[in-house]
Amino acid sequence: MTRVTRDFGDTMQKDAVPAVSSDVTFSSSRFPNYKIGANNQIVDAKDDPKVLSMKEVVARETALLLEQQKRLSVRDLANKFEKGLAAAAKLSEEARLREAASLEKHVLLKKLRDALESLKGRVAGRNKDDVEEAIAMVEALAVQLTHREGELIQEKAEVKKLANFLKQASEDAKKLVDGERAYARAEIESARAAVQRVEEAIQEHERTSRASGKQDVEELMKEVQEARRIKMLHQPSKVMDMEHEIRALRIQLVEKSKRSLQLQKELARSRRGEQSIFQLLELDGNEALGSCLRINPCSDNAPELSKCSIQWYRLPSDGGKKELISGATKSVYAPEPFDVGRVLQAEIISDGQQFSLSTTCPIDPAAGLGSYVEALVRKHDVEFNVIVTQTNGVDHPSESIHVLHVGKMRMKLRKGKSTNAKEYYSTSMQLCGVRGGGNAAAQALFWQAKKGLSFVLAFESARERNAAIMLARRFAFDCNIMLAGPDDRARLGS
Repeated sequence: MTRVTRDFGDTMQKDAVPAVSSDVTFSSSRFPNYKIGANNQIVDAKDDPKVLSMKEVVARETALLLEQQKRLSVRDLANKFEKGLAAAAKLSEEARLREAASLEKHVLLKKLRDALESLKGRVAGRNKDDVEEAIAMVEALAVQLTHREGELIQEKAEVKKLANFLKQASEDAKKLVDGERAYARAEIESARAAVQRVEEAIQEHERTSRASGKQDVEELMKEVQEARRIKMLHQPSKVMDMEHEIRALRIQLVEKSKRSLQLQKELARSRRGEQSIFQLLELDGNEALGSCLRINPCSDNAPELSKCSIQWYRLPSDGGKKELISGATKSVYAPEPFDVGRVLQAEIISDGQQFSLSTTCPIDPAAGLGSYVEALVRKHDVEFNVIVTQTNGVDHPSESIHVLHVGKMRMKLRKGKSTNAKEYYSTSMQLCGVRGGGNAAAQALFWQAKKGLSFVLAFESARERNAAIMLARRFAFDCNIMLAGPDDRARLGS
């Protein structure tokens, strides 16, 4: 048990001072080292000037967290939040201990003041002044302690708020980490599934390629063996003899067909009892697609064709209504794909009298043209080399090579990188064979790309010209457009 006594000199005896209450406890064995500051404020002189206050520690840790937040990963940030939460808990525990120590100081100061008050009534003179000064110091110390407790309470609230913030941030960081981990796992599983599908597709393609490759090789071997067998059976000399024989048969067939056509014409004339003009004029030419039909005089008394009015017509093979071919007013006419299967008739007006010449049978299709067009239809865009002979009805002086593109959606005419015309299929577009005269009429066509822009194009062969017409009409029909010549679309629609 510790007793506090003080020697006040000769004014009173030592045994006259009552003892301090026995339930007082001291945190140290000496009285605290206080100093009187400005405005009589009691300042606690700290032994270690490097020790920081709780508020400074919290502020420094918060600043460090804010600085490192931008460069830390989510996982590091979560770990940092957990460390900050532990530090905040530690600071809260220190604040609680300080609060308990502060409560003990209040009890100590109260008891000390009570002791000094009781001592004040028993002393006099200078000792009484010392007691009053000590009481003033204790009261000032109590005020300072109360102020300090207020700061501690505020710091405790800030620490608690920071702890809650760090705890919430830690939970959010954990949720974010879990979400990112789940998303990464889902992405990995999706990538694995995609890789597996690709591998399965590659394996299936390899198996199919091997199977088709084996089948192609087997078929090729069979064809080679068949070719070898044929080669062994037919010697080169026999093959050459057969080729010469076939060529001779073809020549004879052409001659026989011409003779047969001539006999058919004469027979038709004799049956109809034609007038003298039909004995003066005749319709010459192969009655098939790719040829030219020409009205020729067959007597010196024949009228001049330049002074006659000529108009060509199409007649259905079953004898229906004839159709006027717009623009076909010359003595030469080259049949186009629309004329296949129909009879062509030319009406001639001479000296006020009207006469007619017609083909003996419907126009035959060109051999192999249908399969050629079917092969071209599979392409997205087909190119033909052409020469522009006329533009908007005016002769084109240059004979340079142009390229005509016939596509599934549009047609285009170009020369190198320069485009002359490029139009989609529409009702204003027209396409047909050339209906004028000339020896190259079977190889030329008329194309009106749009109103006010038209061309006459010459092809390398009649086969390419007819293929271009059929192909363009096929693609235009797929676009719900009826592609024909002038005045033909209305008659076809009707």
